[in-house]
Amino acid sequence: MHFSPLQLILILVIVVLLFGTKKLRNMGGDLGEAFKNFKKAVKDEDEAAPPKIDQQASQAGRVIDSEAKEKDKV
Repeated sequence: MHFSPLQLILILVIVVLLFGTKKLRNMGGDLGEAFKNFKKAVKDEDEAAPPKIDQQASQAGRVIDSEAKEKDKV
């Protein structure tokens, strides 16, 4: 279903009449701010998460020296 430019303009006029320009401006600003905060949170989470592959690779080559001890028999 395709809309003609005249239909889109008519829908836009109806929306402006229903909500008013001030309310639409506020909603647009709030939506933009929410999107900006979401992108920032995703970016911060990606930077905070340490790479798991590097940690596993560094631990794979470690050797732990220890002595085995026998428990006293009771």
